[in-house]
Amino acid sequence: MVTDKEVLKFFRNELSIPLNRKWRPIPLELDTHLQDYCAPDELPYVIEDFGQKFGIDVSEINMNRYCPIIKISLFKRLIKGREIMRKIVSERPPFTVRMFAESARAGRWLYD
Repeated sequence: MVTDKEVLKFFRNELSIPLNRKWRPIPLELDTHLQDYCAPDELPYVIEDFGQKFGIDVSEINMNRYCPIIKISLFKRLIKGREIMRKIVSERPPFTVRMFAESARAGRWLYD
């Protein structure tokens, strides 16, 4: 049976570690939002490796739901950029390591 620690260790080994303002590493925990933790281009590769390692069909994951592609004009970004981003971040569902751990135990992707 797959444990939370095993899945957390996998993600910690696969993802690059971001640093805070004091140049200290930000730890990855079970409830850390992955879309905020790592680079958007890094996540699909890690998810595919996760699927291979734990035998999960990751093609069922709707990445646009968790990491939406946002097209905002330059004018809107300059005027209301932070306000728009806060709204988008507050509306998107969490995408956490815990979700992957629960799915690994179930043998399939449980969300979407």
